[in-house]
Amino acid sequence: MNEILLAAVIAAVVVLILGPIAIPLLHRLKFGQSIRTEGPKSHQVKSGTPTMGGIFMVAGIVIATLWIAEFNTEILLALFILVGHFILGFLDDYIKVVKKRNLGLKARQKLLGQILISIVTIYFATTELGIKTTLWIPLIDENLDLGIFYYILVLLVIVGASNAVNLTDGLDGLASGCMAIASSCYAVICIITGHYSLAIFCAAIVGACLGFLKFNFHPARIFMGDTGSLALGGAFAAMGILTHTELLLPVVGLIFVCEALSVILQVISFQTTGKRIFRMAPLHHHFELGGWKELKVVFVFWAVSLICGVIGLAMLTSA
Repeated sequence: MNEILLAAVIAAVVVLILGPIAIPLLHRLKFGQSIRTEGPKSHQVKSGTPTMGGIFMVAGIVIATLWIAEFNTEILLALFILVGHFILGFLDDYIKVVKKRNLGLKARQKLLGQILISIVTIYFATTELGIKTTLWIPLIDENLDLGIFYYILVLLVIVGASNAVNLTDGLDGLASGCMAIASSCYAVICIITGHYSLAIFCAAIVGACLGFLKFNFHPARIFMGDTGSLALGGAFAAMGILTHTELLLPVVGLIFVCEALSVILQVISFQTTGKRIFRMAPLHHHFELGGWKELKVVFVFWAVSLICGVIGLAMLTSA
């Protein structure tokens, strides 16, 4: 248990040390966030705030994990998924911020990268870690053999989780706070299921997110960018896949699911009926345009994340 706490502390310290160095540097390099004109008007004041803070978040996670955790296939695979998505996010941010191409990586380019990450994950998870092609069903404690469809599930989990966390990163401290809560819950899940090294990885993410909140809490001095949000989303997927608790991911990460679903439903509704379901998507903007202050949205979403995390743990222990 001391090692788990130490990993969180090391990751947080790395982020807290690198933050004051990176923020002025990113300012000088003009790596500022562009704010969508169609977004909430109150967000326009955030234009130019440095982004790509995910660089020192991921640095903290990797350093803490390699320092404390046992060097095994499970940890290497978790770090591969994290760093693989970090690279995708970095390229996306670099194209948007440096090359001044607002859309960043094309959707098919990003998807191709995620498919490659999924293929490597599936290969090593099944051959080296012995993960079976079964799906554990919470509450009834049954395993359903999906056969080849399990590989499709892994792809959907990786693509879905990484993009869902990415969509959640729209308010100061929202994604980092929700991710800290979800990772804390998964650290406990890892301990219960015997994945002690992976619990250290989860704790490192908690520490990095909490350290990042020092600079990202409202009013944010830096944003994590896709560099951070895609990496964290990939790491969240890794937690569910490597513990073989894929169905607990949407419970513990319900906020991420709701954010992604709000975008999907909004697009489908507008394209089929010409009407919008939400005032604006992702979901956090819907509440903002409904009159909620940014901090209220963040605190309520954090509270819901905590409740969902407790429910997820209850589902695991009741099996």
